[in-house]
Order: sequence, then structure tokens, then C-alpha cells
Amino acid sequence: MTAATTMAGAKAVPGRQDAIDLFERIRLLSFDGVGVSRESYGPTETAALDALVEWAGRHGIAARTDPAANVVFSLPEAAGPAPIVCGSHVDSVPQGGNYDGLAGVVAGLLCLKRLKDEGVRLAHPLWVAGMRGEESAWFGKAYMGSSAILGKLKADDLALRNKRSGRTLSEAMAGVGADVDSIAAGKPVPWVSDVRAYLELHIEQGPLMVARKWPTAIVSGIRGNIRHNLVRCIGEPGHSGAVPRWLRNDAVFAVSDLLMRLDEHWRVLLERGNDLVVTSGVMGTDPAEHAVSRIPGRVDFSFEVRSESTETLEEFYRVMRGECDEVARQRGVRFEFDRRIESAPATMDAQLVQLLLDTSAELGLPAEKIPSGAGHDAALFANAGIPSGMIFIRNENGSHNPAEAMEIDDFMAGVDVLYRSLPKVT
Repeated sequence: MTAATTMAGAKAVPGRQDAIDLFERIRLLSFDGVGVSRESYGPTETAALDALVEWAGRHGIAARTDPAANVVFSLPEAAGPAPIVCGSHVDSVPQGGNYDGLAGVVAGLLCLKRLKDEGVRLAHPLWVAGMRGEESAWFGKAYMGSSAILGKLKADDLALRNKRSGRTLSEAMAGVGADVDSIAAGKPVPWVSDVRAYLELHIEQGPLMVARKWPTAIVSGIRGNIRHNLVRCIGEPGHSGAVPRWLRNDAVFAVSDLLMRLDEHWRVLLERGNDLVVTSGVMGTDPAEHAVSRIPGRVDFSFEVRSESTETLEEFYRVMRGECDEVARQRGVRFEFDRRIESAPATMDAQLVQLLLDTSAELGLPAEKIPSGAGHDAALFANAGIPSGMIFIRNENGSHNPAEAMEIDDFMAGVDVLYRSLPKVT
């Protein structure tokens, strides 16, 4: 089958107009003037879920809220043990794109409607999870909704504060109806105990599929990460013209020195074949005191390392802390670290990966595997022992920005892969 006929087939997949309408309705509900902002456990995330519930109700799909305030959709007449759960998150980063996360929930709802319309009964009923709080941009921690589902939120997590409102995660979760006492006690939500498989459709958040002209691909694994939301380098302020280099304790030059050292370690590890990405996405001197003529006495920055290998993550983290000690000694500064936050790498279930690849091939789509550099709720389900698989959709212009540009035909092709794979899950 050619690419042209594949896209023509995508236009014929049931639910295309429903998808267009849902994406546009939720975009308008969460438009912030630049992109979309659906705050984790905030009013815009709730508005998006309410819109999905309203659409589901019009099409005979039931919706219920679990103790973690996620919404679970299913067909009222569906019966049978060990459901297949398909889902993703509905929150976004500030001024983000409309498809990150939301595409996976819409895909699941389209599958439920198609099952109903075509009178198909599955051996394992389909449930669709619209999950809250996957993005770390609001509270500094990712996977909050799925962590709550699995009973893995800790007291330190619940004490994290929203970077804009200052509310704790515990307060925000309680505000949308979550059972915070049960979550704090580490109790998984009841429905997760019997899940047969977890499937997630998601846009690719990098450029590989665009470069290779793949409308869809199947995820092999998900990188884990170690991060500090805040590392503080403390030096000594001074007059820019009065202090010579050898007497300076310049926090900016110290952090710059640190990052150049880490970049060299990164390069060496890549040459050895390690999977690794390193980022310092937040950086700044104290705005209350910085000036052109002042030697900066403090720099705040973030640190994140991602890899498919736990060993590589830990090795690079040890290198980072060691280089901090060396830079501190040489430049007369000190480094202070907030809480270390980590997410384990995850491998997708081999049988589900092959099932999705086979279905893709049957539909004339690329039967290609790709690792995910970004994190996804699927990582938590996989690491909890639930067989998990992911379908990626090609997406122009990356992600976590308003320019996300997923083509609806690519999306519908991925929905078809998902739908046609469901009866094959045994």
C-alpha cells in the first residue's frame, strides 16, 4: 500500500470529524493567548475533562471519576475481566500545544464509540483513562495522576507547591475531588488491580518521524530521568571593575564551567554508545540584585539527565555531583540542591510491541520501532508490571510549544492501529 492510499484510508477511518471537533473545542477552552495552558489539577484541566465527559455522554459512553480525580470512560454494556486501559493525560505545559496528551484520550474515546457503533465485543473490555497531572511544569514532578492511580505518590510529592499559585499538590488534588487521605496512604485506585494491558497513543515530541516520513511508529521504550528543579550556586557578589579574576567567586562563571565539564562527559558517554540527554532548562541570577556592573553572587538553575539505562543515569549523576565539588573548590563557590526527583526508564511489553507492529504492517503503515526520549504515563504502568505499549504519531515542530502540528490524517491512522489491535490482546 502506498503512502497516498494510506492517507486516503485514514480519511475513511470512523470518527475523523469527531476528533477535529473535540480538539478544537478543548483548544478554545484552554487557549491562553499564545498556546494552551491546562494546569495540572487546575480549572482548565477540569474544563477539558468536563468537555470529554459531555461528548462521551452524548454518544452513550459512561464516565466515572476515580479516587485520584482521573476520569475513566467505558461502554455501559461492556463486561468481562481484565480490561484493556487506553489513555493519556489532559494537562499541558504553560503555553503548550493542544495534542500533547490529549490525543491519546481522544483516540481512546473514538475507539469506544467505534466499538459501540459497530457492535464489537472484546474479550477484554476497553476502558479509557483521562488522567490528570502528567506534566512536571506546574509542581516540579511528572506522572502525578498515574502515580496516584498506582499508589506511588509520597508525602514529599504531596507537599510540592505549584510554581505559580503556591498551592500544595495535596491542596490542588483535594480541590478537584481527589481522596487525598487514600493517596497519601499509598493506596492504588481499585480499578488498576485487574488491568490486562495499558495502551497509549501520543504525538512524537522530537523530529525523527518527520525526518523519516513515518506517520505512525511503535514505541520500544521510554527514557527515565533524574532531576533537580533547583540547584543554587552561591559565590560572592562584587563590583565588576574592582575585583580581579583570581579574587573572584563568580557564580555565573562557576555554573558555566560546570556545564562545559558536563557537556564533555556527555560527549564521551555518547561515543561509548550510551543513551543520554542532559538539560539545564532553567537558569538565572537573582533579579532583585543582578546588574551589568555586579559580579553575580548567586545563580539558580535546574538539572535533568535522561536515559533508557538506569546505570547510565546514576553514573552521570555521580559525575555531576563530583564536578560540582571540583568547581566549588576551584572557584570558591558552593552548590545547594533541592530534592532529587527521579523516574525510572521503562521497556514496552515485547508481545504488545510486536502486535502493534503487525497491525501497522497490515494497514500499510510503517512497521517501525522508536524509543521515546520524553516521559509518558505508560512508563509507570510498565514499571508496575502491567504490559504496556505505545503508538507514536508524527508531529511537526516538536512539542511543549504552541507550534505542535499533528496532521489529522496521521492521527486517524494511529487510531486505526489502536482499534484494530484491541481484539488481538489475549
